[in-house]
Amino acid sequence: MLIEFYGYGFTVYELVALGVLFVAFIYELYFYIRYLNGVVRLNNLIKRNIVGFQTEKPPVSVIICAKDEAENLRQYLPFVLDQDYPNFEVIVVNDGSTDDTEILLRELKKAHPNLRSTFVPVGATNLSTKKLALTLGIKAASNDWLLFTDADCMPEDKHWISQMSRNFQPGIEIVIGFGAYKQRKGVLNRLIAYDTLFNGLQYMGMALSGSPYMGVGRNMAYRKEMFFRQNGFAKTLHLRSGDDDLLINHSANKFNTKVEVSKDSVTWSEPKKRFIDWYYQKERHVSVSTYYTAKSRFKLSIEPVFRGLFYLSLIASVIPLNLIVIVVASVLFIVRLIVQLVVLNRSAKHFGVRRHYLTVLLFDVFLPLLNLHIITFGRMGSQSKRIPWK
Repeated sequence: MLIEFYGYGFTVYELVALGVLFVAFIYELYFYIRYLNGVVRLNNLIKRNIVGFQTEKPPVSVIICAKDEAENLRQYLPFVLDQDYPNFEVIVVNDGSTDDTEILLRELKKAHPNLRSTFVPVGATNLSTKKLALTLGIKAASNDWLLFTDADCMPEDKHWISQMSRNFQPGIEIVIGFGAYKQRKGVLNRLIAYDTLFNGLQYMGMALSGSPYMGVGRNMAYRKEMFFRQNGFAKTLHLRSGDDDLLINHSANKFNTKVEVSKDSVTWSEPKKRFIDWYYQKERHVSVSTYYTAKSRFKLSIEPVFRGLFYLSLIASVIPLNLIVIVVASVLFIVRLIVQLVVLNRSAKHFGVRRHYLTVLLFDVFLPLLNLHIITFGRMGSQSKRIPWK
């Protein structure tokens, strides 16, 4: 059956395929402009002095957990200790390290009186000793505001604490920052960089729109009082992961959460060098998303569904080989790709991370399928002992 429009005939199949493609196209544009462009939008408002920050610099406790991280601590901890901030302490929690961590910390304490340390007792049987380590560090903290990063992370510069703390305003309990990975050669690094950028822009953009759902332990802050009011990690002790995103997911709301987007607030980590190591890391993170609140799970499921519909309907549209349909489908595909590249690369330029071009076409399809595989088959594996500490 043919249906004519302005002298051109289309089958019902072609019209349905184009209709689904157009609906998916509209949502994808909305998603990129509404959420992923949030960082650039906020940064523009800051440049125009429309967004204000507090000038007070409250005391801050920086907490770092370390398990056999002596080399990383030797390389990166001085960047944290030398921050340009009037009142802060750094607490390193030694989680059963068997390397030279304790010796290194004793040496660093001689030059840095604001460095403190504690440790996880030998023989601790918690499934996630990192949650125990964090709890011990939080209890040892002298200050209400806690700023978290990892032993293998390096702040962008000496103003990291200052940039994060400018959001410590009355009523705010959580501040979310961006944790980037260093640029290296190879396809894996491009994949990690894209995945990190996309996820970072998504959780920051959703938080800016009033729907915070996660943060990363490489760069976030929250109040000590809030941690204990939420009973710490009591709800997630049965999980190996979730010390960062699940705590934020169950505690954050549009009133108590702020996002820090300045370049000076970024922390940098060394990316995985082998795909299997990165896969295990991602498996830990993705699998715990099934424990997010129902509202968060629903919001996060919408875009992958429409992305899948976009690609499926795009293929379905060109199968009949109707030239007009192919032209329309191609235009929608190209416009979406241009929006993707503009939004992602503007934010990438702002943060100083790797930009992306044609590899977007591959990663845009591969990553949702990988996430689906992990959610479907990887949940039990992510809690097993074969997964490293972090």
